[in-house]
Amino acid sequence: MIAVHMNPEKCSFSLQLRVRNFEVDWQGIVHNANYLHYFEIGRIEYLKHVGIPVDMRSIQSDSKVVVVRNEIDYRSPALFDELLEVYTRVSFIRSTSFAFEGMILEERSRRLIAENLAIHVWLDPVTDRPVRVTEAFRSRIRAFEGRNVEFLPE
Repeated sequence: MIAVHMNPEKCSFSLQLRVRNFEVDWQGIVHNANYLHYFEIGRIEYLKHVGIPVDMRSIQSDSKVVVVRNEIDYRSPALFDELLEVYTRVSFIRSTSFAFEGMILEERSRRLIAENLAIHVWLDPVTDRPVRVTEAFRSRIRAFEGRNVEFLPE
């Protein structure tokens, strides 16, 4: 369970997405699985924004990172054609893992749609064993997030 509500004021990165017709289920609301896509789009665009390479070479060799936990709290349904604001931040980095927090608000009303906590583990690309999160990653996140990111022991 996500312990605290994310504060959009702590986020230095957000993007907008419009709900498309094929993302809506037979009840007329966004299907629950689509929120995973929205949060993943936020994480990938965040990484690109802070200058961390996100391409097939880096993903398959230099930066093998896997999601080990992905929580979503659904607060309010999103509807067809609504403009959503997806907020994303790295909230903490441990020795071999780090956390992304995400929050989706409906752009006009600022209605809270969903919150996300995704824990990632850094792996050795050959052994698939956890390894220390690289200094390059730590430095980029520290430079971007400032005091809004915590560095914790494992």
